[in-house]
Amino acid sequence: MAETDQAAEQARIFQRTRAVDTQQGIDALKRILRMTKASPGLVTLSVLATVAAVAAQLSIPVLLGRAVDATQAVANETGDQGTLWRIALALFAVSVARGLFTLLQNYSAEAVGHGLAHELRLQIYSKIQRLPFSFHDRTHSGDLITVGMLDLEGVRMFFSTGVIRTILLTLLIGIGAWLLLSTDIVLGLLALSFVPFAAWRSSVMQLTLRKTWLILQERLGVLSRVMEENLGGIRVVRAFSAADHELTKFDEASTEALHLSHQRVTVRVRDTSAMTFAFFLAMGLVLYFGGRQVAAGEITVGTLATFLTFMTILQMPVRQLGLMVNSYARASTCGARLFALLDMPLEVDEAPDAPDLKVTEGTLTLEGVGFEYQGAEGHRAISGVSFTAHKGETIGIVGPPGSGKSTLMHLIPRYYDTTEGSIRIDGQDIRDVSLSSVRHAVAVVQQDSFLFTTSIENNIVYGDPEAHDRRIRGVAESAQLHDYVLGLPQGYDTVVGERGVSLSGGQRQRLSIARTLMMEPAVMIFDDSTAAIDAGTESRIRSALRQYSAERVTLIVAHRLNSLMHADRILFLEDGRIVEEGTHDELLAKGGRYRALHDLQMRPEGDVLDEMETAR
Repeated sequence: MAETDQAAEQARIFQRTRAVDTQQGIDALKRILRMTKASPGLVTLSVLATVAAVAAQLSIPVLLGRAVDATQAVANETGDQGTLWRIALALFAVSVARGLFTLLQNYSAEAVGHGLAHELRLQIYSKIQRLPFSFHDRTHSGDLITVGMLDLEGVRMFFSTGVIRTILLTLLIGIGAWLLLSTDIVLGLLALSFVPFAAWRSSVMQLTLRKTWLILQERLGVLSRVMEENLGGIRVVRAFSAADHELTKFDEASTEALHLSHQRVTVRVRDTSAMTFAFFLAMGLVLYFGGRQVAAGEITVGTLATFLTFMTILQMPVRQLGLMVNSYARASTCGARLFALLDMPLEVDEAPDAPDLKVTEGTLTLEGVGFEYQGAEGHRAISGVSFTAHKGETIGIVGPPGSGKSTLMHLIPRYYDTTEGSIRIDGQDIRDVSLSSVRHAVAVVQQDSFLFTTSIENNIVYGDPEAHDRRIRGVAESAQLHDYVLGLPQGYDTVVGERGVSLSGGQRQRLSIARTLMMEPAVMIFDDSTAAIDAGTESRIRSALRQYSAERVTLIVAHRLNSLMHADRILFLEDGRIVEEGTHDELLAKGGRYRALHDLQMRPEGDVLDEMETAR
């Protein structure tokens, strides 16, 4: 129960970024820092380079002050030009060193971030491959893309813009303040007077930007979903001349994101201007009071130049306090959402030492199988289903829409885990063996055939990339696809369009059948996979598949009874239960639901309409 609550909490964070609280953000930052330990050399190098760059940067105001005093001494003929040259050379060397150390710091810090992003990118992609169908049922792919791009970028930048910048500003302001205050406490306080104000405005600005960033992220996710759906259904859009409607929908989503972006720009410009004004006000006060001290002989012109130079050097880093705060805020939010995905428990998982499924006789047994979708408490999609199928046996599954046919087929390859009962292959519970071996032993040809944007041959051999040409041609012939492919200019090397849009529905289904035959599974499931194929082609496919069916269990889900009349047994499902079972002739003789469906499909349309009219 605790694990279920944890999963629900992680799903809540993943789906609603506003729900990330302070503790979750802190935990995310700690986890990011722990992950940077994977590059200890680069982390150490970036920290040391930052310290060296700060030392060189703090030396510049001191050297400039001495240069001013040396120049004045030469002008008053109380000093020599050799001292001025030495200071100039030292200033040049320190400036070059500062540039080199800053370059080294930026490079190593970015390298740490990109290394972290690379590792997280692989973890995210691996996790998505293992997440169950139930997760994808309730999560839009646009949200996953947002996590894999925007959230990942927020985590990647944390080390360079957050951690390293914190070290830089702490050393720069801390050591610099000590140097200035130890020289002249009044001028030091005046020179540093803009820092608290800038820090305050940066914090206010970034808190606002953080809040709007979460909303913007959601709106960008909506924008991604609109674009993805439009591209995926581009043929439907063109067929219904809905381009203007889709453009309007996209423009509305884009406009909402644009308005929020304008608000963010307004906040950033307003607060940045306030910080700049505070800086120049502080500089004016230093010039006024410092100038009076110079005139009174209390300090030298070089000392005043040191204060002003330090303020100039400090201006940009202090203004970047906002970026540092934003880095912490963004990393905590993005990290919490990203890690919620990575830590999400797998509803369909395997034990670390789970053995592979050993297929001997190829017997499939379902015993008291029940299943209930998440969020549908009290309504079972499958309930009390039991049957056994032996090698060489063909089982037909039929029933009205929503009766649970496809759900039952998805339980056998363990796309979902049963709520009750068990599914066994040769006596082995599929929950006790490795997932990969189950998926290799049970192959499903679905009605919606997804194809990759690659050649026809690559799509066929997706389950067995090392297959030889003769085998590829053999499964293509069995799927009644070979002759069609030979008629293409490039044959099996022809590249299908995105998601197979260059092929007809029937061609896609036949290619999907060929891809499944290539795997030689122990259990072969056809989930209404010939719905888009004409009756003649379907009959030829069925004849060609007899040699395959003799060596395995074959399950056929269909709405057209012609597709499964030849089955050894037919199961009629209604409300997730088997209500009738038998051969085609036996079920017809019973005169029950199967007979009613048969009569509806097989009798002339005129007779059915006449009976309906009489019934009125």
